[in-house]
Amino acid sequence: MFLPQNSPLIAYHNDPAEKVAILAQLAAHRAADELVKGIYWQDGKGCAVGCTIHGSDHSEYERRWNIAKILARLEDRIFEGLPNGIAKEWPERFMGAIAPGADLTMVWPRFAHWMMTEEVPPRTKNKRSLASLAAVGALYREWIDGAKPAARRWDSERRAVHADAADLHTYAAAYAADAAAYAAAAAAYAAISADAYAYAAVAAAAYASAAAYVAVAADAAVDAAAYASYMRQAAKLIELLQSAPVVGVPA
Repeated sequence: MFLPQNSPLIAYHNDPAEKVAILAQLAAHRAADELVKGIYWQDGKGCAVGCTIHGSDHSEYERRWNIAKILARLEDRIFEGLPNGIAKEWPERFMGAIAPGADLTMVWPRFAHWMMTEEVPPRTKNKRSLASLAAVGALYREWIDGAKPAARRWDSERRAVHADAADLHTYAAAYAADAAAYAAAAAAYAAISADAYAYAAVAAAAYASAAAYVAVAADAAVDAAAYASYMRQAAKLIELLQSAPVVGVPA
């Protein structure tokens, strides 16, 4: 099941017992060293999502805890990008940051806006990519301010960004310029179709890290830059989850 766009996402169905139970499960997996990257769920081990739902269907977060699929995708992507030691604690940080009864509806648009306006631009040099990021960020700003733009506006921006990205590739622009444009297109696409959330979430998280590759020669420096990007993404997502208003509406 996918929640309608205008339905509030009331976390844990306003039931604290749901949060207690999943945190205990995740703590047990961490203590047993069963959190691993690269697989969802196999032989009692898995990634952040795998150890949470004992499977691979991100939409299970919506059914079990009323947490949007796109947030599960972000948790997944960030887990894979974090340094190993920190990654093992990430599932508990993510689920622990969410208060029972919290309305999570605006967490995704706020995260996407931050990516488009703060996280990616400083690591992007191409002016056309920066313009694409700003345009999509402006649409998310409208959504955050209470007036979600019509689907046609998102689709128009998505098409423009894809065209820019293709043209940039033709002229062998820096990889981060393509990455920034692609992330903007993905974020715009996510606002049109709920089915596109997974694609957008992965792009939004992964392509900010791709921007770190520009002008970096040593592999160790590349890894450090990518880790730093995912650390910032993790911190921002936790901040947004913790600040989501608690409305306490029962399921």
